[in-house]
Amino acid sequence: MLEYATKLTLLPSKVTSRDVDQLRRAGFSDRDVLDIAEVTAYYAYANRIADGLGVPVETWVED
Repeated sequence: MLEYATKLTLLPSKVTSRDVDQLRRAGFSDRDVLDIAEVTAYYAYANRIADGLGVPVETWVED
């Protein structure tokens, strides 16, 4: 799951059906795969919006 999420984040154009098949073989359902993809994509989206608008990092976040 983490390998898939990392690949989706860093190399989204390289994700293929083989990656999804690996998740299925590991026991993830199609709904699980959808949830993983949606959460990964949402965090990427939210971080890009914040970065693109220059939103400062919260003071409680360590460098």
